Amino acid sequence: MTLIIAATLIMAVAFALYISPKEEIPKGAIQYIKDRGQLVAVLEPNTLNYFIYKGEAFGFGLSLLEDFCMYLEVPLKVIACSTVSQAYYYLDYHVADIMAYNLPVTRLGRNLAQFSSPFLETNLVLVQRAPRIGNQEKEDSFISSLKELQDDTVFVQRNEFLQPLYDRFLSKAGSDVYLKEVSATMEELFRMVSEDSIRYTLCPKNMAAVLTQAYTNTDITLQATKSYPMAWALNHSSDSLLAILDYWIDSVASKKFLNKTYRQIYHNPRIVNHFRSDYFSLVSNRISPWDEQLKQYSKLFWWDWRLIASLMYTESNFVPGLTSHKNAYGLMQMIPGTAEIYGLDTASSASHQIMAGVKYLKWIDRQLPPEIRDPRERASFTLAAYNVGIGRVLSLRKKAEEFGKDPNKWHGNVEYYLLSRSSGDPYGHADTLREFPVNYSMDGYVDRIINRYYHYLNLVRD
Repeated sequence: MTLIIAATLIMAVAFALYISPKEEIPKGAIQYIKDRGQLVAVLEPNTLNYFIYKGEAFGFGLSLLEDFCMYLEVPLKVIACSTVSQAYYYLDYHVADIMAYNLPVTRLGRNLAQFSSPFLETNLVLVQRAPRIGNQEKEDSFISSLKELQDDTVFVQRNEFLQPLYDRFLSKAGSDVYLKEVSATMEELFRMVSEDSIRYTLCPKNMAAVLTQAYTNTDITLQATKSYPMAWALNHSSDSLLAILDYWIDSVASKKFLNKTYRQIYHNPRIVNHFRSDYFSLVSNRISPWDEQLKQYSKLFWWDWRLIASLMYTESNFVPGLTSHKNAYGLMQMIPGTAEIYGLDTASSASHQIMAGVKYLKWIDRQLPPEIRDPRERASFTLAAYNVGIGRVLSLRKKAEEFGKDPNKWHGNVEYYLLSRSSGDPYGHADTLREFPVNYSMDGYVDRIINRYYHYLNLVRD
């Protein structure tokens, strides 16, 4: 009973710290983001905007957000959210700065949020099962015109921003059509049409054009609405962020860059192969061929198996026979001297390699001083030592303390002395007093692993 009460109190405190009251941001959105130390964006997990494929995070929305954060010189935090209402809640209460959904720019939508400059244009199409190939008879439910919808139900995603487009579709289709709003994603509804669980749904044409390559028994030829611009949403109190985002979209990113990123995702002919993969987060819950071993041996240490998976991806891309120019080998890329301690050689099995890597991580953690109490900080120090050696990391702690930084914090403290490769105090020079080097917190080995781990947390269930 005591444990339950304690857990409840912890959750309540965490919730209170995370969800701030709905209020105006006093110092402006950009300053608020800088003080917080990261830009927070909400993304919908789907085949085009945000997904994991063979261990790495991809997506149109994710790519744009990463580039925008590079421009702002702040790290990115992504909240994965499948429902529009929850995503809007995060935006409305300042938990998230940007709702990076491809939202239609409408008058009703402007009452809910501010829109960025549009960067896409599309229209809604009706999705239905296609006529059977080689069969003269059409599907009983197949229609060639919206006017043929008679007493039919069209299932759509519950989405406040799309409501004006739903209304236009109904006016075009006629009064005998029933629109049923559900909490499923558009991609889930598309699949349900393919599986004949439902007859009809509405989907943006650009998304439908990709999904129909995977669900080849679907038809998307009927246009349900006219074309409309698409954009991201921001809170009404985020004027300073909106101004910079619009400038970035219209000037810095430019249509050429946006179009290139768009083509890489939406016009990628190989994206249909994702649906056939065991390591595509939208159709499976697997990161790598070694998930079972990672789950098993992560119990030797206190780490989440997905964090070790992210480390393994950085080291070897999940390739078991890989050998580096420094003769590190295997899934965990251990150098021969260390590998020998754990009984490893180039012929060792994948299970043995993973077990040895986890035991080595545990050994590193034991070498760290007890003053590093925060589990997140200890994880960062451990990852760094896995890469450059425990001796190097301990000496960097001394250097950070010598120049007045916190030796028990990695980011912005000990990390800086590793990345700057300076023999002196970098803060003693005028040109370094203002801030850390651009993207320092995103380019490091530790941050690449942790950022990918957060994507795994978002998209891969434990």
